[in-house]
Amino acid sequence: MEQMDILRHAVNTLELLRVPYLVVGSVASIAYGESRFTQDIDIVVALDMRHVSGLIQAFPQPEYYLREPAIRDAIRTDFQFNVIHPASGNKIDFILPKKGDWPRAKMSRGRPVRLLPDRDVMTAAPEDVILGKLWYYAERGGDRHLRDIAGILRVTGEGVDRVEVERWARQLGYLEIW
Repeated sequence: MEQMDILRHAVNTLELLRVPYLVVGSVASIAYGESRFTQDIDIVVALDMRHVSGLIQAFPQPEYYLREPAIRDAIRTDFQFNVIHPASGNKIDFILPKKGDWPRAKMSRGRPVRLLPDRDVMTAAPEDVILGKLWYYAERGGDRHLRDIAGILRVTGEGVDRVEVERWARQLGYLEIW
């Protein structure tokens, strides 16, 4: 299974279950920036317990690896869980949004972006992709995140609200990195 096939399956499932979602991380940065290899797909999902059985059914074993306790724990703790397609090694990290102003704002600013050849997928705004990359850089280092930000700024250019990025970077403590 190709990475875009598993993305399509995940998005179809989330939409069928009526789960608000946003593609974030490297896949989103590629959409607004420059192409590069990525090992996984990150999707922010506003899940609650009523969605668990639908997710389990949509990603059946042995085709997929998904643990129901991990989903339930992620919902309770606002954390994350993953789905792995063992035959291909493709992985999706489903990330529950944290509490706070920026996660709420990020979910409200999502937009449809043509990530698949034949359809749009709800994707974080470029400003929020940049802020997410600032967070990853602050937490884990690695110039890959800074290169992703530079690519978004180069490709999307004036389509990025730099004032909004600066405002949130200041509030979130990433202004020095920005």
